[in-house]
Amino acid sequence: MSENMRHIRLLPPELRNQIAAGEVVERPASVLKELVENSLDADAVRVDVRLDNGGQSLIRVQDDGCGIAAEELELSVTRHATSKITSMDDLERIRSYGFRGEALPSIASVSRFRIVSACGGAAHCVEVEHGRLLSSSPAALHKGTIVEVRELFSNIPARLKFLKTPATEFKRAQDWLARLALARADVGFSLHSGEREVLRFLPDQTLRDRLALLWPRLIVEALRPFEGERHGIRAHGLAALPTVSQPRGDRILLFVNSRPVTDKRLLAAVREAYKGRLTSRDYPQVVLFVDMDPREVDVNVHPAKSEVRFRDESAVFSACLHAVQGALTTSFTAALQGSDADSASREDGPLFPAPEAAGERSAPEPPAPRPQGFWGRLDNPPLLARPETSDGTDSPAEGWRVSAPAGQGAAPRVFVSAEEEAAPYGPRAAQALPPEDTAVPMPDADWPAPEPEAAIMPDAVPETASEPRERDPLRIGPFAYLGQAADTYLILRDDEGALLLLDQHAAHERVLYARLRRGGFAGTGQCLALPLELNLHPAERERFQELRDRLESLGFALECAGDALLVRAMPPVLSRAEARDFLREALAGRKDDLAGMFISMSCKGAIKAGQRLTDDEAAGLLRQWLATPEREYCPHGRPCVLRWDAAALEKLFKRRQ
Repeated sequence: MSENMRHIRLLPPELRNQIAAGEVVERPASVLKELVENSLDADAVRVDVRLDNGGQSLIRVQDDGCGIAAEELELSVTRHATSKITSMDDLERIRSYGFRGEALPSIASVSRFRIVSACGGAAHCVEVEHGRLLSSSPAALHKGTIVEVRELFSNIPARLKFLKTPATEFKRAQDWLARLALARADVGFSLHSGEREVLRFLPDQTLRDRLALLWPRLIVEALRPFEGERHGIRAHGLAALPTVSQPRGDRILLFVNSRPVTDKRLLAAVREAYKGRLTSRDYPQVVLFVDMDPREVDVNVHPAKSEVRFRDESAVFSACLHAVQGALTTSFTAALQGSDADSASREDGPLFPAPEAAGERSAPEPPAPRPQGFWGRLDNPPLLARPETSDGTDSPAEGWRVSAPAGQGAAPRVFVSAEEEAAPYGPRAAQALPPEDTAVPMPDADWPAPEPEAAIMPDAVPETASEPRERDPLRIGPFAYLGQAADTYLILRDDEGALLLLDQHAAHERVLYARLRRGGFAGTGQCLALPLELNLHPAERERFQELRDRLESLGFALECAGDALLVRAMPPVLSRAEARDFLREALAGRKDDLAGMFISMSCKGAIKAGQRLTDDEAAGLLRQWLATPEREYCPHGRPCVLRWDAAALEKLFKRRQ
């Protein structure tokens, strides 16, 4: 017989228990999790936890549950002994936290273990040391169960080397207890480190109240409730607004049938709900509960029971995605719902009526309008006058610069038509000539010559320059446009008196991106005097046939001649080099969808930061932005608008806490 030959034999019970303990008992936090879950399965209303030395010296869990009968107490520390399931049918629809019957014997095999339980008025105690039963005797206890785990891993020194510091182990145990407390808000919990109370959750607290004990106040105030049901799957919980994101994903808490889990599919649904609202490096704060038929989810995947498997992953993904998206409607968006309804009722025509049609007072027509650049740029008086130098000239502007909208006595306002709104609103458009309806009227030849000015009467008081002229703010939907700051941010005021800053680049980027996604540049392609020619690989020709309709809807005019692709027209927001790169990316199939390239195109074609806008340019941008879905964030996830109400401004100026 060869010396390398191995014989098959049964493992000793002690070795089997320690192997099982390695799967279930990783550290003090996993011990705490198993013991508290047993308390919850026993219908406990109160659970008290104490940890000494981070749980290495002592883990004590006491509850007021139904307890364990004296004759069954020894059986509870035997492997594969449980009261949770009795048949295969129970295994297919698990509703309890525990069901494997491995937790208590695994813990008892690597520690000094003591359990005291009272059921029906009679209490009993069992003591186990490293898997060996030491004693079984009557005890004194009124109700519930007490479990004490001392000197964890004392018989396995190698496992002790893998434990972190007591503070770190205590923090991990605290996190697990917090997850269970969030899952069962009807149960009261307390956590002590030695004699010091660290946490206390009162019974029947709301989810928000419990999160207020764990998360910063700013995060809790930004939480919004959500609830939705699709395909028989109910998803509910709390989701924070994207404005309070963080660089870590440790505040995305997932629960399936009140069981804390880690699942990539649920995490992907949450991330997808925030897509376009957060940058790729930021994470939201979400507490997601998924309630579904136990038959549709398999919890018997991992010994720690922290992972699950869904029968229909796509249905779960869809239910969670739509539910979380419902919580991301900010107060700002809610204020705009009325304008959205108005815009939906008018397919044609301008998004908002002219002031005359809306019953608002329009600016009076000046007696002799004159051209002042593109859309009357020179007629805009500055809100803050620049100081004059000693020679009478204006000093160069420093820092932020604010321009005001045109008031009374300025050039008439020009409202962009629906056709003009459909055209690309980019740097090239700003260089175009004004539309015909904005042409400056010239006096007819037969008009009489103007009479000379009458002499000023003695009792007439001329208007002095020191008297401020009353200004009529430019109304754009629910906002009053106040001006532009730093040639980048549009200053707005809503009907509630709140102050808003709109990033012109981010807002226009969102407008162009939405137009690209729906093929809004169709028919607006810019014809090329010299066609752009691209040599195609056979695989690229096949890809071209698949994408041809999509590319033409974006404004491309394409013609395939043999191995060459001729581009006779392209979207006006692209240059020849950008169009070439875009087509190469699309035909190479380096991305499954064109979303990334759409983002790049919209970013390049959008109004840049630092570009001065006239009132009419700002008005046109605002109308297009208000008609765009998901307008609060740019395609990269940056916010387009910031809003401060009276309370927020008082906090900024330290008027209130």
